[in-house]
Amino acid sequence: MQNSKILHAGLLCLLACSAWAQQPGSILSGTVRADDGDVLPGASVSVANTSRGTFADARGAFQLENLTAGRHTVVISYVGYQKVSRVVHLHDGESTRLSVSLKPEHTDLDAVAVIGRSEAKEVNRQAFNVTAIDASKLHNSTLDLSHALDRVSGVRVRETGGVGSSFNFSLNGFSGRQVKFFLDGVPIDNFGSSFQINNIPINLAERVDVYKGVVPIWLGSDALGGAVNIVTGNRPRTYVDASYSYGSFNTHRSTVNAGITTKSGFTFQLNAFQNYSDNNYWVTVDVADINTGEYFRQQRVRRFHDTYRNETVIANVGVTGKRWADKLLVGITLGQNRAEIQTGARMVSVFGNWYRRGNIVMPSFRYQKDNLVKGLSVRLTGNFNLGQEQNVDTVYRRYNWFQQYIQYNGPGAERERSLYKFRNNNGLLTANVNYQLSEKQSLSVNNVYNTFNRTGADELQPGSERYEQPRVTTKNVLGVGYKYDYSDRWNTSIFGKHYAQHNKYGMTYNPSGNYGDQAYMTQRNAFTALGYGVATSYFLRKNLQLKASYEKSYRLPETEELYGDLINLEGNINLKAESSNNYNLGFSYQTSLHRDHRLNVSGNVLYRDARGFIRPRLNTNQTKQVMDNLADVTNLGFDGEVRYSYKQLVSAGVNMTYQNLRNNTQFEAGYTGQSPLYRDRIPNMPFLFGNADASLFLRNVGGPGNTLTVGYNLLYVHAYYLYWPSLGQDKLDIPQQLSHDVNIVYALGNGKYNIGLECKNLLDARLYDNFSLQKPSRGFYGKLRYYFSN
Repeated sequence: MQNSKILHAGLLCLLACSAWAQQPGSILSGTVRADDGDVLPGASVSVANTSRGTFADARGAFQLENLTAGRHTVVISYVGYQKVSRVVHLHDGESTRLSVSLKPEHTDLDAVAVIGRSEAKEVNRQAFNVTAIDASKLHNSTLDLSHALDRVSGVRVRETGGVGSSFNFSLNGFSGRQVKFFLDGVPIDNFGSSFQINNIPINLAERVDVYKGVVPIWLGSDALGGAVNIVTGNRPRTYVDASYSYGSFNTHRSTVNAGITTKSGFTFQLNAFQNYSDNNYWVTVDVADINTGEYFRQQRVRRFHDTYRNETVIANVGVTGKRWADKLLVGITLGQNRAEIQTGARMVSVFGNWYRRGNIVMPSFRYQKDNLVKGLSVRLTGNFNLGQEQNVDTVYRRYNWFQQYIQYNGPGAERERSLYKFRNNNGLLTANVNYQLSEKQSLSVNNVYNTFNRTGADELQPGSERYEQPRVTTKNVLGVGYKYDYSDRWNTSIFGKHYAQHNKYGMTYNPSGNYGDQAYMTQRNAFTALGYGVATSYFLRKNLQLKASYEKSYRLPETEELYGDLINLEGNINLKAESSNNYNLGFSYQTSLHRDHRLNVSGNVLYRDARGFIRPRLNTNQTKQVMDNLADVTNLGFDGEVRYSYKQLVSAGVNMTYQNLRNNTQFEAGYTGQSPLYRDRIPNMPFLFGNADASLFLRNVGGPGNTLTVGYNLLYVHAYYLYWPSLGQDKLDIPQQLSHDVNIVYALGNGKYNIGLECKNLLDARLYDNFSLQKPSRGFYGKLRYYFSN
């Protein structure tokens, strides 16, 4: 826990620095919102008859310091909203708060839907099928990014356990690596096990954009079914956002996000977070006494070997706002994690000593400049992960869920004896160039180059040829796109992509044909392809938007799929690239039922025709998963959402997703004539699920500027097949899921100080995701958060 102590000490230092940074004099601070409660980032706040002014940040907050005492007129304005003037009386050495709600310039809702938009609303207006999450509204919760995304229509995050467990992200039927993740537009494929979306706190993000199906060209990647872009608050500013939470199963989470930008343009940014959990939640399992063999059904026991901890620091330093660079930053990402492994791919396998640990040491750079020459914008990024991972399995025991074990003599292990320590030597270089051809036309070029070279050794087997075999992959994705903005009501984008991958690896063979004779030979394979697509958006009315998009996309096999993750995923070097024809059609509509009642409705219909579809199956002895190609899979589905709000008092919504994934392989090996699995629903894949939520906001509770929020969230997942339906095996092995979460948040001083309390899985339902691996039982959590912005 030494790293946790250092992190907590750093948190105290940052809080002290923020307090010192607040200079004496009259201070004016506050928030700017629309009359429907939406924050208005970028709203102008100025003091009349002076040169003093500022802009609201992403949370709508502003602050002006060193103002002279006396009577002042403050002017607040935002595009598309009525300008407001407020008279304030300032006193020496005191701070004055001002909260302002702006009304639209026009009472016609059609006009309001077009002008005066927040960043999230602006993203949602794109021609692509995208949902933007305003993450700042969740910063007082204990959610990580994966559980925040699990509430988005079309998204299902399936975990193998509690904090830090393996997960599978599904988006409209595509899952795993078919969906790509980005951090401020940069792929995070090579960040290692210390940086995953289920250990990243929601406070790191300011907004999260979920692209369903077709992905814009500037997010360069080989995404088959969509992408998630995590947008951090990394713009130049001075701020501190610090929090600590504690909860059931001895779960601790700490976060510190801070930044300093001086008048000269010097910029320093820091993001740090820590997670720790015993993950000793209750599970219900069948257990056989390890000594007598007596069988006990439906036993409620605690997990006992599932502790997880990680610490990560992301630091960047450089300059912003220069004539030659809007942003030039060099940085370092440092992190480490240790995860005990409790089960295999199914809960019949129980372990008591096996664990994995890893770290990340990643230098990086970022350069960004708009109008480098007139109309030309450039963004370059690069990083290289020098971190390493180690698999530790050296104790020769067999455990059961009663924590009984049998100790065996001699060298051995719980699964596969190993002290294998390896580096993936993973590098990434991205370049994005955008040229404004005219007022309505632009051209974009994006290139992403990725390298991978796994090297390692096992001190238990120092002379083993197995670990000297090459595991090398290079991948390059080049994209070119053209966008035409005919008007504010209609825009269209077309694009093309070139995919290339080269693999070099070692394979075993029997040179003599005699039993036990084994040798290695180096093999190579390569893949290239061309993809293309189009996306268009049209506003039938200014509050009714239609979207349509199509893409011929490819997804290249990932290195873990090819070479394994050395835990529960077995490698398959024979994997081929998968391709898909993706069709999307959607709409969004906003209306006012009454002056204070607002309703938003959105829906999307999708069709996927995937060839060589990659999905997991159990290996021969059912202890690991292995990725495999299915020849042809189709998916016809839809997702929709309805949201309602009343003034700034009530907000509620419901979303539902249905996806009909079918095996469209008519003839396959092992069957005479048509396969009995033809048109079967793809097993172990949820096909009907949704969320409902409601929040009540009570303003000025206990004082002006304080808000008490009471919230509720419901997760529903319909029962789904574990095996192929036509084979008649355990069709409903994964039962219906119904989980209730409740929370209370008390925000003081317009969000400067925050206290949150949550109960997850309120009714203590038995929840499953992958092959009946049980998720956490009921848990209680509390969170303290401090936020300061200048």
